[in-house]
Amino acid sequence: MSSDRSGELSTRMREAEEYLNSTPVFAKKSSLENIREYLERFGHPERGMKIVHVAGTNGKGSVCAQIASCLREAGFSTGLFISPHLEVIRERMSIDGEMIREEEFLTLFERVKQECLDAGEEGLPHLLYFEMLFMMAVLWFSKKKPDYIVLETGLGGRLDATNALEDKEVAVITRIGLDHTALLGDTRALIAAEKAGILRGNCPAVFLTEPEEAYKVIRNKALETGAPIYEVSPDMWKVNRADDNGIDFSLDSRYDKNLWISLKGNALYQCENAALSATACGILLKKEGRYDPAILKRGIERCFWPGRMEEILPGVFIDGAHNPDGIRAFLESAGQICSRKENCRDGGRTFLLFSCVSDKDYSKELEMLGRSGIFSDIVAVPMAGKRALDAVTLRQYIGRYSSDMRIHDAESVRDAVERFITGRDTKDRVFAAGSLYLAGEMRSLISDSSE
Repeated sequence: MSSDRSGELSTRMREAEEYLNSTPVFAKKSSLENIREYLERFGHPERGMKIVHVAGTNGKGSVCAQIASCLREAGFSTGLFISPHLEVIRERMSIDGEMIREEEFLTLFERVKQECLDAGEEGLPHLLYFEMLFMMAVLWFSKKKPDYIVLETGLGGRLDATNALEDKEVAVITRIGLDHTALLGDTRALIAAEKAGILRGNCPAVFLTEPEEAYKVIRNKALETGAPIYEVSPDMWKVNRADDNGIDFSLDSRYDKNLWISLKGNALYQCENAALSATACGILLKKEGRYDPAILKRGIERCFWPGRMEEILPGVFIDGAHNPDGIRAFLESAGQICSRKENCRDGGRTFLLFSCVSDKDYSKELEMLGRSGIFSDIVAVPMAGKRALDAVTLRQYIGRYSSDMRIHDAESVRDAVERFITGRDTKDRVFAAGSLYLAGEMRSLISDSSE
């Protein structure tokens, strides 16, 4: 591609993102009836699709990626729609691991944008950021016709744009935690009720038996709708090894006993996600007559999902944990890493680069971080275009729970990377958490610097 052509595409992509960003993210959310009206205007492109629908608070992206990987291993072409993206917006829609090309993205964007403008003249509300991307993805999948489509909800489930699609092959609900409480409710039970809104009669429902408060609500909703129930409990997997070479765990499902799986990386919470994914894919492959435990093993082992306890440089780990349950899982894995003899470097310090939006309730997360005893230093990192927590506030909160932790202030993500990662002592360990946006920005900066 010529440099002029490449430059033109980059400009148009930037303009498309600016337009998408100009639509309200949460305010004036379209109803499911509105979404279905748009689907009708486009000629119902969703009809005939085999949908795997995934909702939950934590782990949705990982489960979607693992399911898509297992389906590909079974020989099925698979589309994947996720939210949010880590580095580039085109990550949100992909087929067989290849994200949509810029030209295709722009063509679909212009088509959906024009339909929104036309519909507006007839009184139909303009689609919002996530809704426009979802509609683009449905149109793209309709044209490409993958065998299966794995859909991740954006926010909630019951009223999420993706829930406008009625026909589903399986519905999966990942771990429920406290996040977006102003919109979804301030208890796990209320949040679980919103997530369980994706369940349908005769569509298998895969979900965890914990936390109990959420489990009861989801199970009752499954019984109410007539969805076949597939419960995933903690006694279904056992970690046999966790070191710098990865994680080995054994998985017992209703179809197989003692299936050994090896994961790259350090994210212990991926064992739980893998149990959900293997259960969901087991249902699909049984129905297709292609069930083979070796397919599940290969699919999960070959799945790479960036920004989840990812070691981007030796001794540098990034994670998208951004709510109390995510931080709990992050601390479990970080503690495991720091407890290993090979990682205990004499004289080294353990830094946490932390960022979160300042208008959310971050008190519980900071209490957990301060009380963990894992980190010697914490750095307040602002993010581009985000109202990030500042060092003064960070110091006020962390000081309540830890008098030993040193607190630093970075001017930007780039400043944090240059001072605490590329400029670090080789004995130091560095972790980053608090936001997927932070993980994405750091990943891009470090990738660019290594080229």
